[in-house]
Amino acid sequence: MKTYINPPKKTWAEILKRPLFDVSELYGKVQEILNEIRRNGDSALRTFTSKFDGIEIDDFMVGETEISEAEKLVDADLKNAIEIARKNIETFHSAQKPVLQKIETTPGVVCWQKAVPIEKVGLYIPGGTAPLFSTVLMLAIPAQIAGCSKIVLCSPPNKEGKIHPAILYAAKVAGVTQIYKLGGVQAIGAMAYGTETVPKTDKIFGPGNQYVMAAKQLVSMNDVSIDMPAGPSEVLVVADATSTPAFVASDLLSQAEHGADSQVVLVADSQLTIEKVLAEIEIQLAKLPRMQLASKALSNSVLIALSDQQQKIDLINKYAPEHLIISTKNYTDLSEEIINAGSVFLGEFTPESAGDYASGTNHTLPTNGWSRSYSGVNLDSFLKKITFQEISAEGLKNIGPAIEKMADAEELEAHKNAVTLRLKNL
Repeated sequence: MKTYINPPKKTWAEILKRPLFDVSELYGKVQEILNEIRRNGDSALRTFTSKFDGIEIDDFMVGETEISEAEKLVDADLKNAIEIARKNIETFHSAQKPVLQKIETTPGVVCWQKAVPIEKVGLYIPGGTAPLFSTVLMLAIPAQIAGCSKIVLCSPPNKEGKIHPAILYAAKVAGVTQIYKLGGVQAIGAMAYGTETVPKTDKIFGPGNQYVMAAKQLVSMNDVSIDMPAGPSEVLVVADATSTPAFVASDLLSQAEHGADSQVVLVADSQLTIEKVLAEIEIQLAKLPRMQLASKALSNSVLIALSDQQQKIDLINKYAPEHLIISTKNYTDLSEEIINAGSVFLGEFTPESAGDYASGTNHTLPTNGWSRSYSGVNLDSFLKKITFQEISAEGLKNIGPAIEKMADAEELEAHKNAVTLRLKNL
């Protein structure tokens, strides 16, 4: 990890650069796979599943028997933990339901907006180095609350042709309607185009590796919408002399263990605070099962000491982190100045892993600086808004002349005429 002491603003962009990989050839390869899936459906899915996952699968759909068998393999304590998370996620997202309001903008002119669920949503759940059953809860529960009629889930099979039991159990708990043993680009292609087995969906959600992300971006151009552009996971932690170094180190490491391309950033008040955190990182890192992955991520990470409070705020908003942990004495004051972040964690007893699992907020968040313009997944992500308007004779008399004048100024005579005819009739 590289350390910087009060670096000037002109160097921040270079210091905070994300660890990006060369993807110049990636999109072409992914597009070829997608084209094959579009042409040959299930046949192409079988070919690519054999090639990339090393397993021959005839029937991609997971049946009730398989789900029941998986449920028996999940221990009671994990089921209880999943239930706590489910309840909190449901509570938080249910509170986001929009309220219908009819607004009379002018006497006789009434406008309103109606929230309608997206009919068919596709959820991609990684199952490689970490089976992300928590993401099933984060995506399927709000989809169910929104009223999506089809919730389709794809997750890669293991060498025995099975999906991880916890993923299947979480899918059952969260209301997923259909589950398929599909991973990688082939899963995204199947949900984007539809095949003989897998239904076409209207919007695709979920994280994945660079191939999955490339596939989502490619299919979003013409065939299906996606939740957001995304990349490797990241966290920025703010600490000062009052912070507990062990807590700060654990937060940095919990993000680093996601993968070699993850990035962690520490913004501290002094070099002494940084040194205390580094000492704790060494102690905790040595005990981690995913030590090698975390070590690689740490090599892409930076430690920055800034003595000026406003500079800390400016740096955070410039970086626009996916996760922001403010573990300082004045965390409330600092948090009020944050305008760019996916999810914010306040105080010593609010680890980022709480949001990942069970506090109730959603952990599907914009990365790579996209929090400047994107929100994390929420109930609105599964809804679309349709506007309605109803105009009475009085209302048309009130706004008709303005419409005529504006249409005339834009030289759109038919637009003007649609109002003029009605006004003459009145």
